[in-house]
Amino acid sequence: MDVVITDVGRRARTRISMRLLPFVFLMYVICYVDRANVAFANLRMSTELGFSDKAYGLGVAMFFVGYVLFEIPGALIVERWSARKWLARIMITWGIATVFNAFVRTPAQFYAARFALGVAEASFFPGIIVYLTHWFRQADRAKAIASFYSAVPSAAVVGSMLATWLLGVHWWGMSGWRWIFVVEGIGPILLGIATIFFLTDRPEQARWLREDERNWIVEQLKVETLAKKRARDYSISDAFRDPRVLLLVLAYFLGLTGMLANTYWLPTFIKRLSGLPNTRVAFLAALPGLLGILAMLLNGWHSDRTRERRWHTALPLFCGAGSYLLLSAGSRSFSLTFFFLVLGGGLNFAYLPTFWSMPTMILTESAAAACFGLINSIGQTGGILGPYAVGHLNQKTGSVLSAFAFIGVCYMMAGGIIAAVRMRDPALEQRTSLPSIEAVAES
Repeated sequence: MDVVITDVGRRARTRISMRLLPFVFLMYVICYVDRANVAFANLRMSTELGFSDKAYGLGVAMFFVGYVLFEIPGALIVERWSARKWLARIMITWGIATVFNAFVRTPAQFYAARFALGVAEASFFPGIIVYLTHWFRQADRAKAIASFYSAVPSAAVVGSMLATWLLGVHWWGMSGWRWIFVVEGIGPILLGIATIFFLTDRPEQARWLREDERNWIVEQLKVETLAKKRARDYSISDAFRDPRVLLLVLAYFLGLTGMLANTYWLPTFIKRLSGLPNTRVAFLAALPGLLGILAMLLNGWHSDRTRERRWHTALPLFCGAGSYLLLSAGSRSFSLTFFFLVLGGGLNFAYLPTFWSMPTMILTESAAAACFGLINSIGQTGGILGPYAVGHLNQKTGSVLSAFAFIGVCYMMAGGIIAAVRMRDPALEQRTSLPSIEAVAES
């Protein structure tokens, strides 16, 4: 049976959510816009610079090479030092790196610029997940992560709108695709500076909470940590060897291989299937993101309500798989093809918040932080495989249908693995055997 939420608890949860979630949402919108803006820039970049599909795919992959190198150390820094300072550093440096992408002229420069952006942005995502575990109970975590993670489909919408405008400009004799990088690199620098002053590392330091609210959330999180440690107190090496963690790593790798392949090639898919102008293509590319926002929030809310994670994660992956496998059969109707692109791309966002709630059911503190870094770093190598594989398949077959099949199979395998992972929430199961919150507070 779950904890009865008192008036103090309701006030604390509301105040924390209203203070933190809009800000971290904005941070991740800007993050994902800057990570994926190359997909829209490529509507003109490759043609202007003479890049092949394979060269573009390799350039996209180089971001993830840099990104994965520093995931685990960065997540541990957030846990053991300061989320506020580390996240601010990340945002400022990735903003500078984004601007550098505007000035590439050769494939080698493109690869180097994308690699530098990956290094700069490394550990941002697992750092935010670690940060949210410092503020939200297990029972509220899927909703909190969904609110944060809805920035990904939202960024698809924002990025599409910005690209629709910027692709049409030619200021100071510089092509619009270059201005995408310049304009979108300024935002994270400014927000990174604001982060230093706005975020608070932990509830104990939150002077914007009332004392009773601060005590409530500190004690709630302490009780949950005790429950998990009572079930099993994981070290980092223990967590890395746990079969359930290893299955989550593999599932996330496959899911991101398909998702990132689609993210970086979606505008090109639409362009080649429709022949529409670039500005119209950029606008249409926003639609999967709109569906994704709704699907992600509803799935996170329902998962917290039912306290079920596994099938709330696996079923969206199966839905995405079905859409892309149907696309691989081919259709002469662009409207039908686009419907499945929107359905597959949008619904697949829904698995992400519930997926990231699964490790926190058994792990705490440094073990959880290190595993977030491990899962994300290995998972993000799917960003190396996925975009490059699509570029290779497109060039080899002369068609996008094989790429759709590749994406669908990745989603199907990820869903199957998640369906095999069984986790129980120790905090929920041991609630009756744990000491009361008041007893923990006294100790």
